Amino acid sequence: MHFKPAEVTATVDAVIRSRKTVRAFRAERVPRSLLIEILELARTAPSTFNTQPWRVHVLVGRAKQTLSEAIVQAHTANAQPPHSALPNPAPPDCVARQADFGQRYYTTLGVDRMDMAARSRQTGRNFVFFDAPVGLIFTIDATLTKHSWLDYGLFMQNLILAAQARGLATCPQVSFVRYQSVIAEQLELAPEESVVCGMSLGYADEHAPLNRMGMPRDPLETFTYWRGFDE
Repeated sequence: MHFKPAEVTATVDAVIRSRKTVRAFRAERVPRSLLIEILELARTAPSTFNTQPWRVHVLVGRAKQTLSEAIVQAHTANAQPPHSALPNPAPPDCVARQADFGQRYYTTLGVDRMDMAARSRQTGRNFVFFDAPVGLIFTIDATLTKHSWLDYGLFMQNLILAAQARGLATCPQVSFVRYQSVIAEQLELAPEESVVCGMSLGYADEHAPLNRMGMPRDPLETFTYWRGFDE
């Protein structure tokens, strides 16, 4: 297969740079054929010894609604053990970036960060997939190691970029992990299946303030270490 390098580079760069996390979607349905196309591309991701550890539960319509209702009920009851995506204590630079995100996020929503009830209601929006027409739940065999979780990240990035290239928006959501037991019951997961995260997928509501919330990235010199280039 022959490509014109400059054109390919410009297209790939544009897809990567235009990707953003979307938290408000239009109701427009996504054709199953398009979802298959995206997942076909996602599965080309590399994995350790070609083990391909991903399992994807694709939910629309009543199936998505039923799962959402069960998780929202559990979220409202606050009966599940707490879950944090970061260790305690976390590295200071990660904590600082997390705090910056929270400030931007709740300011955009007009929510006082001390208003825990309002924050809980907003967290609950995760579990209706921010009204996206498609909900995805990603699972992995719980016995696999961090190497397979790295593989999973490559798979999900493929999926996200394939969706972006087709005009679809995504929101990966670690918040679903807290409701492992609820999800396992609703989706009849195998005993060894562990929830990696969820994802909302659909067409972005470009008028929603949350979808216009810019998130900064640290400059290259803060995280790269160059060796041997001056020899």
